[in-house]
Amino acid sequence: MADDGRVRDLPDPGFAGDDGQAAPAVVAALAAYDADPDGLHAETLVVLQAARLLVPVVAVLGEATTDAAGLTHDKTSDMATVMVQGADGRTALLAFTSTASLQRWRSDARPVPVTPARAAEAALQDGASALVVDIAGPVLFVVPEPDLRALAQGHELVRHDGGHAWAARADVRGAGPSR
Repeated sequence: MADDGRVRDLPDPGFAGDDGQAAPAVVAALAAYDADPDGLHAETLVVLQAARLLVPVVAVLGEATTDAAGLTHDKTSDMATVMVQGADGRTALLAFTSTASLQRWRSDARPVPVTPARAAEAALQDGASALVVDIAGPVLFVVPEPDLRALAQGHELVRHDGGHAWAARADVRGAGPSR
C-alpha cells in the first residue's frame, strides 16, 4: 500500500507460474555446450535467448552509524545487481538459469526474472561487456559483447546456411520467453 493509502498495481513481468527451475531445453543445451564449448556456443545461445534468466540483487550498505559502544549498525541499505570483473578488467553482469544455481553462488541474493534481452540491456547500461550465466555452475556460459549488443537490440540468433546469424525480430517485447 502506498503512503497515500491507495493500492498500487505492479505490471506483470510475464513469468506467472515460474517455479525457479531452469527450462529443460536450457539444461540440455548447457550440458551439450559443456561437452563442446567451441562448437556449441552459438547453438546454446539460440536456446538461451528464449529462456527466462534470473538476475541477482543483493543488499549493499548505504549508510552506517556507530553507537556509543563503538559498534557499527546499518542505517540504510540499497538493493543492487551484481557485476564481476575479469582479470582483463572488463566487467560482466551475472545471471542464472535457476534459483538453485543462484543459491549455489550466494544464498542471500534475490532473483529478478528477466528476458535475456532485458539482461543484456541492463548489462550494457551498466558498462558491462559480457553476461555471465551460472557462474557457480553447473555450467558456466558467457555471452560476449557482440552477442550482448545484438540481444539488447532485440535481435534473434537464428540458424542460417549451416551456421548462425543475428536477425531483426519482428516483435521484440511481444513474444514471451519460455522458462
